[in-house]
This record gives sequence, C-alpha cells and structure tokens, in this order.
Amino acid sequence: MRTRFAPSPTGPLHLGHAYSALLASDRAKAAGGEFCLRIEDIDQSRARPAWEAQIYEDLAWLGLTWPSPVMRQSDRMPAYQQALGQLQAQGLLYRCTCNRRDIEAAISAPQEGVAPRMGPDGVIYPGTCRNANHSDENAALRLDMAKACAQLGTLPLTFTEVGPDHRGRHQITAQTMVDEVGDIVLARRDMGTSYHLSVVVDDAAQGISDVIRGADLFEVTKIHVTLQHLLGLPTPTYHHHRLIRDDTGKRLAKRDDARAIAKYRRDGATPADIREMVGL
Repeated sequence: MRTRFAPSPTGPLHLGHAYSALLASDRAKAAGGEFCLRIEDIDQSRARPAWEAQIYEDLAWLGLTWPSPVMRQSDRMPAYQQALGQLQAQGLLYRCTCNRRDIEAAISAPQEGVAPRMGPDGVIYPGTCRNANHSDENAALRLDMAKACAQLGTLPLTFTEVGPDHRGRHQITAQTMVDEVGDIVLARRDMGTSYHLSVVVDDAAQGISDVIRGADLFEVTKIHVTLQHLLGLPTPTYHHHRLIRDDTGKRLAKRDDARAIAKYRRDGATPADIREMVGL
C-alpha cells in the first residue's frame, strides 16, 4: 500500500487536514506500506513558501514521516505537458476562450431563469468553443468528453471505493460522463494544467495504490478514472473519508484559523490531543 497527502500551500492546515493525513499515514503503516507527501502548488498566484514550510512543520509535529525529496507540482510542468500532448495527439482537446461570464450567458440564454446544470466540476460547459478552432495559444484546453468516451470504447469503467459512505465497485458510463460531467478544463490559461490532470499524473508517478481523501471529492473520481484510462495509467483504490466539521456542522476551510493545527500547537495541545479531536 502506498498512500499520500497532497495539500496546497495556500493557507494553514486545519483539523480536517490533520485527519486526512493521519488516516493516510496510519493505513499505510498498518499495511507495511509507505506514506507520501505531495505539495499541490500549481496555483502560483496563491501558493506561498511560508505556508509550504508550515505544512512540513505541522505534519512533522503530528509525528508523520515521508520520503524525500517531496514532490512539488510546480516542478512537474513537463510531465503535465506530455500528458496533454498525448491527449492532443488523440484529437481529444480543443481550445476554449470562454470566461465565466461567457459561460453564464450561454447557459442562461435559451431559458432565462432556469438553473444551470451542475456537475462534479461545477457548471456543465455548454460546448461553445467545441467546434470553433481557436488558435489562441493562451486559451484553456478542454477535453471533448464525447470523443473521449468514444475513444475508450470500453465503458463502463469501474473503480473500487473502500470508504464508509460509498463502499463497493462503481461503474462509470459514457452517458454519465457526457451528460453529467461535460467538457472539463485540463489546462487553465494561467496555470498550464489543472487539478484533475495533475492529480492523475502525479498519483501514477508516485505509485499511489490507495487514494485517501475527503468525501467532498468522491464525485470527481469518475473524472480521474476516465483520465487514467485515456492516459494508460493505473487506477488506485479510493477511500473517501468523512469530513471534519465545526460546531455548526459546516466543513472546515483554510480561513478557519481557529481550527488551525498551528494554533492548537501554540495553545499547548499534543499530537495525541489532535488525534482525539478528529476521532482517531
């Protein structure tokens, strides 16, 4: 078993991060496996060296260890470009110049007042640029989902979930991907990649056998499994765990400094206290 914890250095780690990292480490250790760390810093406009340094400090304080050097996504643009080139060679990508306002206008035009269709990646893209043949090198790159599903030809795809809420074998159909996911962005104009593409490429590069992450990411798993098959990458086992919430039931976010691991450290808490707080 090889697990990972992959935070973004855009703010302080909170109790939810502690739970996810500890759970991934505990499961790997129990199986005689290895726990890996990855810094997901593709959003360089928000990533900060100070937050990255604090990630290492917080995790070490919790008693976690990981192989060195740590994989950092900002160092891996050539790998993402290679994956995009592979998909481009299959004729599965197209350039998209739409901004958020363009998409909102396109989806509201036919039936004003009708709520837009939502997928695991947000509003389902209406396909405005699909046949536009844009030449703008700075445009975003989208996956033509219908072509991608036709290219696979082996749908339904499957993946195994071992988490508490969705345990079992799950199927992914072409109709689901086209109708309920749509043409996702695989390279944003300001990043050169996207979360979906980079996480799939990096999990394979690190040899991750078991992806342990929050239940809020369960629905995007169908995107990741589809990309794994298109790129010829292995599909890990998935474990989507419960979310740590505040006293009102709201899931924690990085702006919740009151739940930050660093604050608990300053207030005299021990790693054992953190484990107790998150139910471990």
